[in-house]
Amino acid sequence: MPLTLAEVTDLPLDVAAHLAAVRTAAGGADVFFAGVVRDHDDGRSVSGIEYVAYPSAGQVLRDTAEAIAARPGVLAVAVSHRIGELAIGDAALVAAVSCAHRGEAFAACADLVDAIKAA
Repeated sequence: MPLTLAEVTDLPLDVAAHLAAVRTAAGGADVFFAGVVRDHDDGRSVSGIEYVAYPSAGQVLRDTAEAIAARPGVLAVAVSHRIGELAIGDAALVAAVSCAHRGEAFAACADLVDAIKAA
């Protein structure tokens, strides 16, 4: 069950669904990250954003998530990135990780988000 969800979608992202996707009886720490559209960037006002993706984006997201899911101690991973037009407050990236302990869960979730942002 390590990788439960990895998708690029034009639909709104649901944090609760991602947490439910990683919930497991062995997990003692479920950590999530929601990257949302904010109203400013580098001192400029923002009213929204449009994300587009390369055709390979889904596979890159899946490969990145699988690498995190393969780590010792990681029990489950779910991650989605939204494309299309997003408004202020919309979630653009949602990631959730379950591990037995909080330290490894926080680290795995942070590394997942950092790797996706770098891809």
